[in-house]
Amino acid sequence: MSDDLSIRLLQINAQVGDVAGNLQRVLAAIESARDDGVDVIVTPELALTGYPPEDLLLRPAMTNQVLNALSEIEAASQGLTVVVGTPFPIPVTEPNPWPLGAVTAGPPRLYNSALIYTDGAHVARYDKQGLPNYQVFDERRYFEPGHAPVVVSVKGRRLAILICEDVWVPEVVAESCQGAVDCLLVLNASPFAEGKHDERIRHVEHRAIQNRCPIAYVNLVGAQDELVFDGGSFVIDAVGGRVGQATFFEESNLDFQLQADRVACAQQAALLSPDEALYRALVLGVSDYFAKTGFSRALLGLSGGIDSALTLAVAVDALGADRVHAVMMPYRYTADISVEDAKQQADVLGCEFSVVSIESMVDDFMTGLAPFFEGHPIDTTEENLQSRCRGVLLMALSNKTGALVLTTGNKSEMAVGYATLYGDMAGGFAVLKDVWKTRVYELARFVNRDREVIPERVIVRPPSAELAPDQEDSDSLPPYDQLDTMLKRYIEDDWSPEDIIADGFAAEDVRRMCRLVDVNEYKRRQAAIGPRVTVRGFGRDRRYPIAHRFKA
Repeated sequence: MSDDLSIRLLQINAQVGDVAGNLQRVLAAIESARDDGVDVIVTPELALTGYPPEDLLLRPAMTNQVLNALSEIEAASQGLTVVVGTPFPIPVTEPNPWPLGAVTAGPPRLYNSALIYTDGAHVARYDKQGLPNYQVFDERRYFEPGHAPVVVSVKGRRLAILICEDVWVPEVVAESCQGAVDCLLVLNASPFAEGKHDERIRHVEHRAIQNRCPIAYVNLVGAQDELVFDGGSFVIDAVGGRVGQATFFEESNLDFQLQADRVACAQQAALLSPDEALYRALVLGVSDYFAKTGFSRALLGLSGGIDSALTLAVAVDALGADRVHAVMMPYRYTADISVEDAKQQADVLGCEFSVVSIESMVDDFMTGLAPFFEGHPIDTTEENLQSRCRGVLLMALSNKTGALVLTTGNKSEMAVGYATLYGDMAGGFAVLKDVWKTRVYELARFVNRDREVIPERVIVRPPSAELAPDQEDSDSLPPYDQLDTMLKRYIEDDWSPEDIIADGFAAEDVRRMCRLVDVNEYKRRQAAIGPRVTVRGFGRDRRYPIAHRFKA
């Protein structure tokens, strides 16, 4: 119908800093949309620079590349309307308040903007008003807030523009929807966390009903360092019905039409189960990190335990079996079944598998250190030597072959410091860094949903680091279901130890676990980055000082 307005949401994987490459993605999308008779295309937030560009925004060359790219988009917009997310510079006109020579001229101030072009001309610019400065977001470090709504008319339909955080601010949405707006277009770079998509849907449904206005939500897809963007763009009609749903964790378009009396969309992708969503987030986190940093092969220590088993499954799904090398490094405390289970999984997945004993390496270290250890009791030092021999071995293989080492520790271990610096923490990417141990078990079951990839014995055996005779994690830690609940409340929800104790947990366990979290911040600062998949991950999300005397 000629009166319909056809809108395409571009769910693209923008590479941070690759303005030229991102420009080509947008230009190709413009050409395709024009051929398909689409009237409006909308990119995610900061599509030209990728998200988050961080201090790249302070580089003048970045600003120049963005302005040149916008000129090309403007010229290419013949026959349709393009809404593109980009940083946009505003000149600094205020006089310098400092004495002459006291400071050097800084970069121009920036807006987080959406530029709108129609038929080869610039029509409008919307500047993001709600600048998030919490969790993983630092937008006030780089951007000035906008102050006014923007509404553009296309084929007689009034379209309001918002960017990401704006849709969470009731006053901003209400102001934008005044004056018979036909649809609200929201550009997003909203990172994945478990349960986040359901939260987005509920919130946008509420905003649509509250303002009696359809809302189209286009989200970035792809991974950038710790952050994973799950896509899942969607369209909500004016009464809160989800009429369109894009796929997750992959590039796609979502087309919909504003008709005379309704919003129509033929695409309704299936939603993912919590386990599938988490697993695909980890896979995308690994595959994009390798693709965007230039590494081609992965290397990991496969111990016969569940954490390394899950890490291997993720790596193979992300990179392909021919690009993954699993190394089993037994010592005298390593059970024969651990070697057997590790080989079985590598054989099932078809990846390269090697066995390298660390017995002689550890013995040589112990001999050399014997004069210094004399008179001191055996403690975790000897256990850590085993782990560090494995770390040295893996890093040597990495240096020689160019493969990136994947570490295998989970969030529960990282929380309480059950990891060895320069040992099992040695590596370049920590796949399970933000995955609780209880979720590791659930994901292992998910991996085995169609066939036994991870040997059943690996899943049901009591977890052990195998650094001492008959060692089990339960010797020094509460059961993981209890431990993870305590840790979540302390780390993600900021409960005090007293609050956790009052909820029914043993006071001794709670105080010990909370103390372990606090004193092991120095370890986490030295850990490899990994995909953030919970509401509060270690690293850029949860930031605590190492040297402090605060007592809860």
